[in-house]
Amino acid sequence: MNNLLSIITFLPLVAAVVLALFLRGDDAAAQRNAKWVALAATSATFLFSLLILTGFDPANTGFQYVEEGDWILGLKYKMGVDGISVLFVLLTTFMMPITIAASWGVTSRVKEYMIAFLLLETLILGVFMALDLVLFYLFFEAGLIPMFLIIGIWGGKDRIYASFKFFLYTFLGSVLMLVAMIYMFVESGTTDIPTLLSHNFGSETFSLLGIQVVGGAQTLLFLAFFASFAVKLPMWPVHTWLPDAHVQAPTAGSVVLAAILLKLGGYGFLRFSLPMFPIGTEVLATFVLWLSVIAIVYTSLVALVQEDMKKLIAYSSVAHMGYVTAGIFALNQQGLDGAIFQMLSHGFISGALFLCVGVIYDRMHTRDIDAYGGLVNRMPSYALIFMFFTMANVGLPGTSGFIGEFLTLVGMFKANTWIALVATSGVIFSAAYALYLYRRVVFGDLIKESLKTINELTTREKAIFAPLVVMTLLLGVYPALVTDIIGPSVEALLNNYHAAIPAADAADVAMSSH
Repeated sequence: MNNLLSIITFLPLVAAVVLALFLRGDDAAAQRNAKWVALAATSATFLFSLLILTGFDPANTGFQYVEEGDWILGLKYKMGVDGISVLFVLLTTFMMPITIAASWGVTSRVKEYMIAFLLLETLILGVFMALDLVLFYLFFEAGLIPMFLIIGIWGGKDRIYASFKFFLYTFLGSVLMLVAMIYMFVESGTTDIPTLLSHNFGSETFSLLGIQVVGGAQTLLFLAFFASFAVKLPMWPVHTWLPDAHVQAPTAGSVVLAAILLKLGGYGFLRFSLPMFPIGTEVLATFVLWLSVIAIVYTSLVALVQEDMKKLIAYSSVAHMGYVTAGIFALNQQGLDGAIFQMLSHGFISGALFLCVGVIYDRMHTRDIDAYGGLVNRMPSYALIFMFFTMANVGLPGTSGFIGEFLTLVGMFKANTWIALVATSGVIFSAAYALYLYRRVVFGDLIKESLKTINELTTREKAIFAPLVVMTLLLGVYPALVTDIIGPSVEALLNNYHAAIPAADAADVAMSSH
């Protein structure tokens, strides 16, 4: 148990190395073996990750299962989880076997495809567990590479454009974060994240190029990290890479992108922005809240006019991530609980919706909404599952989607009534575009000749959806599974945040009196 986090993180990498070194050929047998090795490795990783819960104490708001050792150039290898990060680790390990199982139809460069996903899992898990600034940055940036390859090699006809757009947006956003990290190391003398959480970066107002920087260095550091996390999430107006990436990515790539990769931005705000730069957060919170509600309303309206199913669900993801950032920057218990819950819930629901698109794309090779209609007549099981996740995406009570949206809206209402009012309209818009999509694809008469021979869901496809249905329902009727684990850590984060604000104000008064 001493090295449990390292085992979980690097098990997929070991499997990737085994595939790279020992699997030869590209015949049917080799392709089948590559798929089974990847499925076995991701499933074993999930089972190991469940062991974290056996000894995890939610009441302990510090980091648990901490592993620490010397690394290269005097840097530390340090891993750990707390109440905020542990469920993101479990979300990642839960979704990856489903992703691999959904890739069973892949026939091109299967070994390399599986290696890319295994590498991606290791790098994502590293982000959620890293307790060293340099280690976090390496995992965070390296995750771009396998996703870039997944879109660029196995994507659609415009895959090269989409993969470079994805890479450049997310990489350029992170350059400012790297500069900020170097400043933090020079200022504090450490790259240890738990130590940095208690370090007070300067908050005295100063003038930069004739502009008064309220909140001082903390505001600038907040903006540098914000540039990276806002693109990763993605927030409006730096969201335009996401629809292109989703449309061009293979189905499994879209599932990982929506279910896990988007969560890295939200996690970054919770791990760095709020606890390390509380004054910068206080200065810019209202600005971020308004950006969030613009995203909710604007991207919902854009989703309404889409003709490509994947693009519609991609814009839906941007709108739902708007609830996440609004919940985080409401800066209260309900808002933060709701934001984390929404991220976990969105992982299951959006992943399932992209799988729903993938199922009929595999049969018809088109994502145009107009190409479908009346599928309920040929695919009743599919119609039922698609309806369930459409309702969950809208936020139907009894599903996890309702809990996340409700908590974030309560948090927003406590922070700013006008922002909550505008954000609530997004619930109506989401019902409009989700039900519009469902009606056009599933209901109506089966009049298109090409659809009259379409096949119902296979046993494998039903098995892929089953765990996602279970988790969406379970969290919808028993949200304490999540809130009991995250609650104490969120409360501690907010207590530290609220303690830092008056302390900084008192320091400013003392400085001005001198």
